[in-house]
Amino acid sequence: MSDFVLVERPRPHVALVTLNRPERMNAMAFDVMVPFRDTLAGLSRDNDVRVVVVTGAGRGFCSGADQESPGRIPGIDGLTVSTIALRSMELLDDVVRTLRRMHQPVIAAVNGPAIGGGLCLALAADIRLAASGDAYFRAAGINNGLTASELGLSYLLPRAIGSSRAFEIMLSGRDVDAAEAERVGLVSRAVEPDGLLDACYELAERIVGFSRPGVELTKRMLWAGLDAGSLEAHMDHEGLGQLFVRLTTRNFEEATRARRQGRPPRFAD
Repeated sequence: MSDFVLVERPRPHVALVTLNRPERMNAMAFDVMVPFRDTLAGLSRDNDVRVVVVTGAGRGFCSGADQESPGRIPGIDGLTVSTIALRSMELLDDVVRTLRRMHQPVIAAVNGPAIGGGLCLALAADIRLAASGDAYFRAAGINNGLTASELGLSYLLPRAIGSSRAFEIMLSGRDVDAAEAERVGLVSRAVEPDGLLDACYELAERIVGFSRPGVELTKRMLWAGLDAGSLEAHMDHEGLGQLFVRLTTRNFEEATRARRQGRPPRFAD
């Protein structure tokens, strides 16, 4: 798609997507974000891919808005400055939405700074692992005379770590290192930098071993639970998802046989 976005297949059914603009700490220039969005959308439709890992090249995960060389926004000919601003925000919002809507679980391998919009990209992933000593997180808008709320951050961060911590981090503009991020639940784990991708691949391979509809519906239910207006409504959705997998696959029977035979299950669906 672009030299700024690399795609590899490091393990069967696992795709690695790398933001590849290390000289700018993988900042969110539009000539990076457009192919990144389109690459994610393509992988979501790739039925051979069961898990997607996202990381950054070089020392950074993503340093947020590129204030020096933002690139050209597509489709803005004839528009005024105000409308161009709306189109640019809409495009970046769409990147976050695309990450969240992918069929496959997305693991963010946060190898370095995740600043501003980079923090938002990490939060839009389903699972986050961070490189100890190298990764840190910052809600940078407040430091730049803007709001810290952008690209879903004021929605996603409180749901990840709780409201009080989110308020403090977003209003102070301070850095959160990998150790603190693990402690407060911003990431699942902090691991040694040299082992970051391998840890993500091991987790991905475990997920690949489960049934496709089971994994996809679990992801949907988890996100739906964050949006749910009531426990009762959400439990209805969970029940329908569970019934769908139970009645349309033979996964439960296979899992039962596998346990009896002392072997891993082999899910056909």
